[in-house]
Amino acid sequence: MTAAAPILVLSVVSEMFPFVKTGGLADVTGALPGALAPENVRTVTLIPGYPAVLAALREPIVVLETPDLFGGPARLIHGRAKTLELIAIDAPHLYDRPGNPYMSADGRDWPDNAIRFGALGLMAARLGAGEVAAFRPDVLHAHDWQAGLAAAYLRYRFERRPRTVMTVHNLAFQGLFPASLLSGLALPPQGYSIDGVEFHGEIGFLKAGLALSDWITTVSPTYAAEIRTREFGMGLDGLLRGRTERLSGILNGIDDTVWNPSRDPLIAANFDARRIAPRIANRAVLKRRMNLAADDALLFGVVSRLSWQKGLDMLVEVLPTLLATGSQLVVLGSGERNLQQAFLDAARIHPGRVACVIGYDEELAHLIQAGADALLMPSRYEPCGLSQMCALRYGTLPVVSHVGGLADTVIDCNDMAIAEGVGTGIQFTPTIGMLEAAVLRTTAMWRNGRVWRRVQRNAMRADVSWRRSARRYAQLYRDLLAEWRK
Repeated sequence: MTAAAPILVLSVVSEMFPFVKTGGLADVTGALPGALAPENVRTVTLIPGYPAVLAALREPIVVLETPDLFGGPARLIHGRAKTLELIAIDAPHLYDRPGNPYMSADGRDWPDNAIRFGALGLMAARLGAGEVAAFRPDVLHAHDWQAGLAAAYLRYRFERRPRTVMTVHNLAFQGLFPASLLSGLALPPQGYSIDGVEFHGEIGFLKAGLALSDWITTVSPTYAAEIRTREFGMGLDGLLRGRTERLSGILNGIDDTVWNPSRDPLIAANFDARRIAPRIANRAVLKRRMNLAADDALLFGVVSRLSWQKGLDMLVEVLPTLLATGSQLVVLGSGERNLQQAFLDAARIHPGRVACVIGYDEELAHLIQAGADALLMPSRYEPCGLSQMCALRYGTLPVVSHVGGLADTVIDCNDMAIAEGVGTGIQFTPTIGMLEAAVLRTTAMWRNGRVWRRVQRNAMRADVSWRRSARRYAQLYRDLLAEWRK
């Protein structure tokens, strides 16, 4: 009996680790293809041809050329980079520029982002429609608003359509642009409707993907439920409630080849759940590096964007209570200027107790996960979250708000969970008072070394890999193809 041919998936993304990263989206799109391979799924990723992407391609082959892609010539170049199979859109007039994928070096959105990511959607649709004879995907899987127009182009411009999946990583970012750009984006007038790309008088890239794709996923079961409510739905809750039967939440995982404390080259000492004692060396190195007092104080860590969404303004308010317990805090992140300044001020006022690094440092992020005792994530909403999964892997107990993927990945250490030996962290409602109570609960548990070590081992044994998630994505693809063939 011959083996079944693999499902061919075109993953459409605006960023991907290790080439271009501004956030967790890149981690997901970089890790998922490898996790899907054992499930008999071949993933080819379509990504804008940023300089770092083009430089990484091995054995590049031009598979499609077009003389005018929204103002300039473009080529689709197929190749491999590390273990990944890519098709890059080589369009220098759109993607060869400094800054990150979405904004210039001075922090301003590129004024032509609608065209830049419209081009991503259009080229995805052309591939999906079979314009490259050797590559006819079974499923087109679009990630976030930047890829949202792919489903619209397929619906309004092409007859051949693969099955389409739209994954929402964060509903707050919707890709809204003036309606006057409709013809410039090569979309027909009939596409500008309540059932198409129109959203409150504008073109909604994410809305188009949600309305026109065969299936919608988001990155945790709890977030899938939350976004159908007015509180979390960002104006799209009505549409999402109407598509409840075509919406599911699939938890992200973390790349356990990158986040593996037993082999991590970026930390001072390797360890695992069976051999946890060497972990203390990371704690000592972290404290020395951050000029924190070398005592036995509980060390809280934060590795996060510093923003209102992440609840870090609440942590500023709770900081006096945290310090009054004798605990310490190390912060790594960047974001809203007032929050950056608040943590820098705290480090200046409390030397040896608070440390803050503004920016992102991959080595320091790994060292915080390996050396801190607890990780604080007081998010007001969190579609999935990756930092808490890394914390579980490294035995840094996550102290998280009960929202989104945080609620799905951390088991609260209430009395019953401790008695049954299943707790992995602490959960709380995202308010100042409840965050303060969570800090006090954490410090109380820290003082009971026996319980702390048991919870730490529970955390490190939690399955936060991509394997389970990949099985669910693969089953979704199979179900959609079976449905299509009926």
